[in-house]
Amino acid sequence: MKNIILKNNRGPAQYRKRKLSGSGFVLLFAVTISAILLAIALGVANITLKEVKFGTSARDTNSAFFAADTGIEYTLFKDKTSTNYPAANSPWTEIIGGLGSVGQGCVIVTIVKTVSPNLATFVSKGYNNGSGGSSPNWTCVPTTNSVERELDISY
Repeated sequence: MKNIILKNNRGPAQYRKRKLSGSGFVLLFAVTISAILLAIALGVANITLKEVKFGTSARDTNSAFFAADTGIEYTLFKDKTSTNYPAANSPWTEIIGGLGSVGQGCVIVTIVKTVSPNLATFVSKGYNNGSGGSSPNWTCVPTTNSVERELDISY
């Protein structure tokens, strides 16, 4: 008969000792690279957002300025070609809408003429949006996000 030697089970196998010098390096490296890439992406996104806002602001400013200029030119033309436009000592308001590249711009021109001294004052307030109605019954109601540009002319 053979002798069978049974070993007693003494619990789970013992863990092997690991080399501690490189543990977790790959995870630390991956997190560091991810953080650097995220910081670069956020920086580029921030610059892009500022450029878009600046471009939109420049477009709105141009639209408002050109609306004001259009209003001045229109009323000066009417003043030079018409008699008694408007009558002296009575303020007059002209509203023109449908201006700008998208047709949302409008202008309000206030004209004041005095007899003594002989002076005509034109105040043109142009807006990038707020136009409503249709010719000749335009309305100009600027919104809270409207850009306003004003031109004053006296002669």
